[in-house]
Amino acid sequence: MADWTAWTICQDNGWWSSFGKQGRGKGTKAGPSVHDDLVQCNFTATGTNQLWLTDITEHRTAEGKLYLCAIKDVYSNRIVSYSIDSRMKSRLAVNALNNAVARRGDFAGCVVHSGRGSQIRAKRFVHGLHRHGMVGSMGRVGAAGDNAAMESVFSLLQKNVLDRRSWTSRDELRIEIVTWIERTYHRRRRQTGLGKSTSIECETIMTTNVALAV
Repeated sequence: MADWTAWTICQDNGWWSSFGKQGRGKGTKAGPSVHDDLVQCNFTATGTNQLWLTDITEHRTAEGKLYLCAIKDVYSNRIVSYSIDSRMKSRLAVNALNNAVARRGDFAGCVVHSGRGSQIRAKRFVHGLHRHGMVGSMGRVGAAGDNAAMESVFSLLQKNVLDRRSWTSRDELRIEIVTWIERTYHRRRRQTGLGKSTSIECETIMTTNVALAV
């Protein structure tokens, strides 16, 4: 309800607040970094599996929130992996990382850059990076530009899917997110930075050129 409505109801019933307690959430202080910032806002790569970006976004449904952790390859802008869950725990990020490793080929030495969310700083995720021979990187506290290339994908998702209407169930929204990533973002959205190619076309052309060179 609106603040004025709540105030009127309290006044009519003689209810008064003696103190307020600040809730915990996004306003809480970010935790310490577990990695140095190896990217320094330089979101470029000369090939696939050199630099991945990852972050987590959320959206409400009538059943509650749905959380998405996505991993993006900077070279082709392809979402190499994603994990969707009803809870924002470390397993959300760990599952996304494991899916990416299972899907991609030569990823050893790949830098995985992220913000300072607790899910990314979790021991399970950090151990996963080390186990797969990958290198972690983290941006500064309160510096949105340090992961802007990943947040731009979420901004597109917000405009094209999340904010288009209200969502009755988590499964309904889950299907729409997967459809947008796999069909629209990967195969239909032509990007200026990729020479008007889609993410899938970019990687296909690269693979073909490498094969011809060999």
